[in-house]
Amino acid sequence: MYFNRTILRSSFVSLMISLAVVASPVAVPGKASAQTNININIGVGTSLNSGRGITCSQGERLLRNRGFRDIRRVDCRGRFFVYRAWRGNTRFEIGVRQIDGRIVDMRRIDRRR
Repeated sequence: MYFNRTILRSSFVSLMISLAVVASPVAVPGKASAQTNININIGVGTSLNSGRGITCSQGERLLRNRGFRDIRRVDCRGRFFVYRAWRGNTRFEIGVRQIDGRIVDMRRIDRRR
């Protein structure tokens, strides 16, 4: 009789351990992804020249250094300089304040050249 209790008890313990192992959450690694996403955050309010005054050509150079290409000067008279430039596949119109080089307006425009 003692032998039957011992076998029954060990079987019960084995059953409980196996149920605990089966019911425990298993960490499964997520799906691997090799995509690259590079984002240079430049927006309205970004100072391009550390608060110093700029010329029209300096503004163009500073925008080029920030990832814009095919930069065209639209208007370089007065307090604000306006440029049109490409970044990625999107064309932007960018307004830069002359007194400190701060971007005051940046709008996405159509994709036609």
